[in-house]
Amino acid sequence: MDSVLSEDPVALKILVAGGFGVGKTTLVGAISEIKPLRTEEVLSDRGIGVDDIDGVESKTTTTVAMDFGRITIREGLVVYLFGTPGQERFWFMWDELSYGALGAVVIADTRRLTDCFPSVDYFEQRGTPFVVAVNCFDGAERHSIDDVRVALDLDDDVPVMLCDVRRRTSAKEVMITLVEHSLRTLTSAN
Repeated sequence: MDSVLSEDPVALKILVAGGFGVGKTTLVGAISEIKPLRTEEVLSDRGIGVDDIDGVESKTTTTVAMDFGRITIREGLVVYLFGTPGQERFWFMWDELSYGALGAVVIADTRRLTDCFPSVDYFEQRGTPFVVAVNCFDGAERHSIDDVRVALDLDDDVPVMLCDVRRRTSAKEVMITLVEHSLRTLTSAN
């Protein structure tokens, strides 16, 4: 009897992180092939004085657990996207969400660049490969990639790119850059 060889399915996990209101939910929604799972809730009075909405005053909802999406690369190869909550009061969930992740996308908003410091620190401390995707908001001042790199004190090998998380093609470029960077990082570590 001939045995049939089949490849075991491979699932890759990618995190999407960053500060409050930077576009994590939007990026997951732009690239996911399925309707993304969203745990968005309306901002409430409980967040007053806790959640910093300076610069994103028009934001009315927030992710309270995670966003989830899926991308099928080919049969047997699937990427699962997990968007992390951006507010400090939900950071306790990051350890569970990041377990087994291939890498992470840190979305940055140059109007509130310091909001992505905790994400950068988190992935640097854990040795998780990550890229920084600067979400180019309409009307926001544009900064060069080099200026962003210096402001975030990033190592030279961490990719930094400009993107528009609303556009599927832009989100796809971010994901490809992350996977390539993760593979280079993992290969050089072995």
